[in-house]
Amino acid sequence: MKSLANMSVGARVKVVKIDGIDELTCRLMEMGLTPGVEISLVGVAPLGDPLELELRGYRLSVRRTEAARVEVELLS
Repeated sequence: MKSLANMSVGARVKVVKIDGIDELTCRLMEMGLTPGVEISLVGVAPLGDPLELELRGYRLSVRRTEAARVEVELLS
């Protein structure tokens, strides 16, 4: 599987799972990153961190280290 941190701008993906059982995992899920949700990678900050995502009708910024925990599959 690929992680969200390795996607390029414009990619559309679907969340498969989030690695870990800790506060960060819970926080990511509270922000809407749950299995099955579709995400578009809208942009990346000039220095590569954070990533700007679009999901569930809103935009969300996450650090690359946080995005690395999110396993995704590409959508066509």
